[in-house]
Amino acid sequence: MVKFGFKSDRGRVRDNNQDSYFVMPEEGIFLVADGVGGHTHGELASRTAMTDIAAFVRDNPIPAGAETELIKQYFCNLTELVNEHIYAIADEKAPRGMATTLIILYIDGSTAHALNVGDSRVYLIRDDTMTQITEDHTFVNTLVKRGIISEAEAKTHPDRNMITKAIGADRTIEPDFYTFSIKEGDIILMCTDGLYNEVSCDTVLQMVKEEDDMRKLCSDLVDKANSHGGGDNITVVSVKI
Repeated sequence: MVKFGFKSDRGRVRDNNQDSYFVMPEEGIFLVADGVGGHTHGELASRTAMTDIAAFVRDNPIPAGAETELIKQYFCNLTELVNEHIYAIADEKAPRGMATTLIILYIDGSTAHALNVGDSRVYLIRDDTMTQITEDHTFVNTLVKRGIISEAEAKTHPDRNMITKAIGADRTIEPDFYTFSIKEGDIILMCTDGLYNEVSCDTVLQMVKEEDDMRKLCSDLVDKANSHGGGDNITVVSVKI
């Protein structure tokens, strides 16, 4: 049985919170999204993603004992349906664009699966080490991969918030999908950029050492991000195996 916690906050600069999250512990599914596109449109996009996914999972349970390839196809097909829905809403209500990042975590025994679109992140914390599982779909990450700029330069680049892939931004979507082993004591941390842009991995690791309660940990992490400026909406979901 996993332990989990969650917290979302608009931060200290934004007028509203365009982040969303949803947890389905009985199904082993945890969701985080960061909306993009105007004052209310980003909020609509992220919340639509949450409600669409939750409804689909409840109506179409993942088959017991499903192999990794089937699980991948299940979530990729689901993501395509959500993308089509949000793209249609955007076409009607937000001609200048409406979209959202999305991360889906699925815990299946000793295996975890993560789907990613955008720059929200999934981390695995194990034995005092914090490893980023997902890869950011951002302009600066593309520059880093091509060797044009360093990771240090990416942190202060003027276009560091420009994402290159999002749910609802285009008619079709190709998410990244990851599968990794998990064991007792592991913590999987899901978050929007409002956390990792304000709080370093070293600080997160120190806070994890000091707090075993996942709800309190998420609350403390949000508070820490706000104390460092709270420049964006902040959402954290933590799952302890």
